[in-house]
Parts: sequence; C-alpha cells; structure tokens
Amino acid sequence: MEYKPMPYLIIDSHCHLDFPKFNRDREEAIFRAREAGVVGMINSGISLKGNRMSLRLAEKYEDTHATLGLSPDIDREGTDNEINVILAQIEANAEKAVAIGEAGLDFQDCKTNKERERQTASFKKVIELSKTLDKSLVVHARLAEAEVLELVKEVNTVIYHCYSGSVETMREIVDMGYYISLATIVCFSEHHQVLAAEVPLENLLLETDSPYLSSRKGRNEPSFIVDSIPVVAQLKNMEPAEIAKLTTENARRVFNI
Repeated sequence: MEYKPMPYLIIDSHCHLDFPKFNRDREEAIFRAREAGVVGMINSGISLKGNRMSLRLAEKYEDTHATLGLSPDIDREGTDNEINVILAQIEANAEKAVAIGEAGLDFQDCKTNKERERQTASFKKVIELSKTLDKSLVVHARLAEAEVLELVKEVNTVIYHCYSGSVETMREIVDMGYYISLATIVCFSEHHQVLAAEVPLENLLLETDSPYLSSRKGRNEPSFIVDSIPVVAQLKNMEPAEIAKLTTENARRVFNI
C-alpha cells in the first residue's frame, strides 16, 4: 500500500517510538506521521530506559506525549529492585506524563501460577499509582482481559490498549465507561473487525502499536494509523472523516491533550 496523505486529522493513541527499530529514522518517522495528518502520538513507556526515552521525546516534540509504564514481562522476569525503581520513576515523573502505563497482565508467556501472582502483584502497585496520581491507566491485557477488569474497577479512566479479547468482555469494559483501543491489525484481522463493528464510538481509540502489527509490509509506524480509518468507517457505515474526528476527540479527552 502506497503512502497517501489523508484529508483528516488523527491521533495515534499508542506507539513505541523509543524502541530500537526506530533508531535509524525516528525523527523522519515523526515527520512522516505529521505529513499523513497525525496530530498526536502517545508514546508508551514500558521500562526504565523506555520511560526515560518517552519523556525525552515528549520534551523534544510537542505532538509526542509520554505515558510511563511497567511491562508485564518485567513483572514476570525482573527483580523486586528493578520493579521498585521503575515504580519510583513513574511516581517522580508523573506530572510530565499524559497517562500511567502500559502495564497489566500477559498470561500468554506465564507458565506457572507463581509467575501470574508476581505479575498481578506488580500490576496492583501501578493501579494504586494511577489512582493516587489521578491519571488515566493504559492496560496491557493478553489472555487476561477479564482478570484485568476485576483489578481496575476503581480507576476512573482505563484504556485497553491493543484490545484482542472477546466481544463479551469488551461489552463489560465499555459498560464501565472504559476505552477500547484497536491497533492497525484491524486492517486484516477478522476478529478485530468484529470488535470494531461492535465497540461504541464513544469508547473507541485507534493506535498503531508500532513498530508492531503493521498494516503494510515491514515495520509499523505512526503514519500508518491512517490505514485503520477507512476500514473502521466501512464497518461502522460512516464517513472516514467522522471516524477520525470522533476517535481523535476521544484521545484528547482521555489523555487531556
């Protein structure tokens, strides 16, 4: 698919420009996003280094915004000291972030109950931070969507990043007033297209999750968010410009940008 600028503005509600896959052309990728109509990029930190880089990007580029998180992989594999250092980093820099996360549960790689319990214990600490700091919480939930929902019910605003769970759990999530963020995988995944058709517009966000889940060959990047818009519009029987407008308004509200 060739790149074509679109006649509407959009926010990429979740990307990872801090990842090494952008080392060779990070600034160029940001410029390409702007040219495509992307007016905001929410860069999600997931580690000590990633959080630090997210803050630097947000300071350098006015249309790039940082979230500060703790990867479930670190919860599972990291030491208590590593986890505590990241939690302290999040708390110390929260005023510079538009949300807390991503953080959550990923039961795909957890092999034992002990690993699940360790992941859950760390996630609970992030949840408490988001409540104390009164920040939106970006959650990662893989094969654990319902389990995450049970844990976050006292958080005011929750974004299920790259949601891939069931329609039934999605309905429970939106009934809580929370948000479903669909990645560019919606361009080719039948399951995600079903989700897109079902999710209420007032609860919908769009993201790339770049450098993953590209709608084109190779690495994903924020400019590719424009590929999702006509797909979702067709599923909703709406004009693409209206989908872009509504999801952008949702993102501005959720992240207070």
